[in-house]
Amino acid sequence: MEVSSLPISASHRGKLISAGYTSLSSLSSVSPSHLAQVLKISENEAAGILKVASGRSGLDKIDHGSGAIMNGAQTAWDMLHEEESSLCITTSCSELDEILGGGIHCKEVSEIGGVPGIGKTQLGIQLAVNAQIPAHCGGFGGKAIYIDTEGSFMVERVLQIAEACAQDMLEYNNLLRKESQACRVDKQPKEFLDNIFYFRVCTYTEQIAVINFLDKFVSEHKDVKVVIIDSITFHFRQDFEDMALRTRLLSGMALKLMKLAKKFNLAVVVLNQVTTKYTEGSFQLTLALGDSWSHAATNRIILYWNGNERYAYIDKSPSLPSASAPYAVTRRGIRNSTSNSNKRHKLM
Repeated sequence: MEVSSLPISASHRGKLISAGYTSLSSLSSVSPSHLAQVLKISENEAAGILKVASGRSGLDKIDHGSGAIMNGAQTAWDMLHEEESSLCITTSCSELDEILGGGIHCKEVSEIGGVPGIGKTQLGIQLAVNAQIPAHCGGFGGKAIYIDTEGSFMVERVLQIAEACAQDMLEYNNLLRKESQACRVDKQPKEFLDNIFYFRVCTYTEQIAVINFLDKFVSEHKDVKVVIIDSITFHFRQDFEDMALRTRLLSGMALKLMKLAKKFNLAVVVLNQVTTKYTEGSFQLTLALGDSWSHAATNRIILYWNGNERYAYIDKSPSLPSASAPYAVTRRGIRNSTSNSNKRHKLM
């Protein structure tokens, strides 16, 4: 069960999630004094939170079916509860969120690929901003890591999307105020930029080194909730003659990213380019890095043009049916599709 379902104040839920305590099991061995220090609250408040968590955890146990049977083991019942209450990062497009089961899921590696200009980087930036939406506005107040291999990260565009996100939260708060449920919204656009850790890598060796460093980095920044790699492909398509070595390196990176997502309950999003593949007598567009890489991600989402409209298609997922949804890239970021906003135009 997730911390987000606990009957405690929204501010305490937000602090727990920001500190990396997202499930009841993560609180099982924490002392009140340690929790108070981490969350910067009184020991009495911390003891109250742990008491509520302990009681709720007891309600969810069914005979001997809950908890780990041995170190590292987990029951299918616990796994079902985790999946049902897993956190998602909204894409800011309701139709896209719907086919994704709520958005980009934590504990999973999602691959997003498409032709140049389709909006891959725009979606990556949007997710880096949306991961920071506070709990009382429907998010979980996290931070983001953005690994840029192509030099396509534009801080001016990030600020533009952050300003739109801050405005959306204000409008959401005004809606809640009408229903007497308003919470204070004081997140400024600059704060969104402060919470994005940016890594620029210029070679495939640097890319491997940064991915190897992520475990230590996230251990020290437990509020990181999304890692975006834009793109996973770039340095592995440049002068790489030893294909067997390339496959081994990519497989090693994929394994580390999957472990990272599971260990820290965060979302990993890898952006991919397209290439051509000769199939059934003709050349067809397909995502780059070959068939072996196609199994590396939990979910594979392909972005494509349909006339002047952008669409996202779920090509592979163990839990989601194949489906398509339109989306738009606007000055405010990723949004619902409209006939006018989806046409190709300059954003800045």
